[in-house]
Amino acid sequence: MDALQIQKDLIGMQDYMKNFARTLTKDEADAEDLTQDTTLRVLNNYDKFVDNVNFKGWVLKIMRNIFINNYHKLVRTQSFIDPNVDAYNVPLMSDGGDNTPEGSMDIKEITSAIASLNPTLKEAFSMFVAGYKYSEIAETLDIPLGTVKSRIFIARQELQKKLHDMR
Repeated sequence: MDALQIQKDLIGMQDYMKNFARTLTKDEADAEDLTQDTTLRVLNNYDKFVDNVNFKGWVLKIMRNIFINNYHKLVRTQSFIDPNVDAYNVPLMSDGGDNTPEGSMDIKEITSAIASLNPTLKEAFSMFVAGYKYSEIAETLDIPLGTVKSRIFIARQELQKKLHDMR
């Protein structure tokens, strides 16, 4: 397919492209931008089109990929900044942590509370805290998935009761 034929086919698809862009973006202005970006990308890369491939599918796949890339870029760059906070005088948390007497006491209390759990609860809970997934714990301990979830839930409740004074 030559450049002239691709341009003609692309012009004929503009309405369809706009409709597809609206379904992706849910916004008229963003749909227009996406349609324009796709049109430019197709025109710049027409030499990569293979003749035996569905042209419409190729164009819409380009549009979809542009949309996904833009979305990921937006998510990466978005950050929440509270306008009510003075960015130059942010209060730092200096108390607590495991390097202070208060922090080491907290760790000792937490470790003691976990050690005092029923062995069946402690085993599942310790594996969960170590980063194992529920399914991995169930497989390792050879117990049903629901039992693992129950044991971890009960362990959490017991620890909350034991450590309530720390709040």
